[in-house]
Amino acid sequence: MTRAIVYTEFGSPDVLHLMEIPDPVIAGSDEVVVRIEAAGVNPIDTKLRSGKRPSKPITEPRAVGFDGAGVIEAVGDGVTGFVVGDRVAIRDTLGTYATSMIVRAHNLALLPDAVTAAEGAAIGIPAGTAYQALRSLGVTDADTLLVHAGSGSVGQAAIQFAVAWGATVIATASPARHDQVRELGATPIAYGPGLLERVREAAPSGTTVALDCAGTDEAIEVSLELVADRDRIATIVRGPDAESFGIRAFSGGSPVPLTEEQLAWRAEALPKTIELLAAGDFVIELGPELPLADAVRAHELIESGDASGKIILVP
Repeated sequence: MTRAIVYTEFGSPDVLHLMEIPDPVIAGSDEVVVRIEAAGVNPIDTKLRSGKRPSKPITEPRAVGFDGAGVIEAVGDGVTGFVVGDRVAIRDTLGTYATSMIVRAHNLALLPDAVTAAEGAAIGIPAGTAYQALRSLGVTDADTLLVHAGSGSVGQAAIQFAVAWGATVIATASPARHDQVRELGATPIAYGPGLLERVREAAPSGTTVALDCAGTDEAIEVSLELVADRDRIATIVRGPDAESFGIRAFSGGSPVPLTEEQLAWRAEALPKTIELLAAGDFVIELGPELPLADAVRAHELIESGDASGKIILVP
């Protein structure tokens, strides 16, 4: 039997529990079975579990997790480019908090030996979100980008993509995280009173684009004050009220769905980030690594903000 983390009601992390489910069986020609070696824990996992992010009523045990990495154990007849034994990273597939699962081949990317399973499991949502947001905002080497919450997983990915593309990057973070942000190539700025003046001092020629990964009123207000073109301000957190500010929202509870092009960019980010990681040109800050059975603790850490780096569950 396969072991998986599920929940049958919305609520606190305590609603998560480990249960045995039937082993996955391939039903479609484009599917593979992956033995999970690592699952990435994302804020969206906690928002769906708690009911803060609306979802369908629960009618049966609901799986958790969208990002993971592992080894292919079986391959559907129509699958090309993957064989049994391949190490792979998984994106956009519900149920990665498990010992094995079914994944459609287009949601996989090969993992070279230079990239660990934990790193592979940390890519999907953070790197996909950052890459798509920056592509949507048209960030180039002519830009000065302000990233709010630059020390988070999405913020760190956004900094690294933007720096690689030649942009100047300023990122907010707590003082304790400034060295981390600086090492990625951004100028760190403390959030809090006086943020607007600090950003202006750090970017005397002006700020041309802003990405809000924090969701605070301060982040929105400062971005609106600094960036002349509101079409070049985006949030990944304040989706429900982004329109009232006249700014863009990419998921984050936005009623406006991603376009086909934006979805393609999110998919493209997985192999591109793996390539950068393998070459030593991208860094993922890994945080606590917990046993699968400690999913409750993983969600508690996400919600409390008490852990730095990407939290990983290991079956």
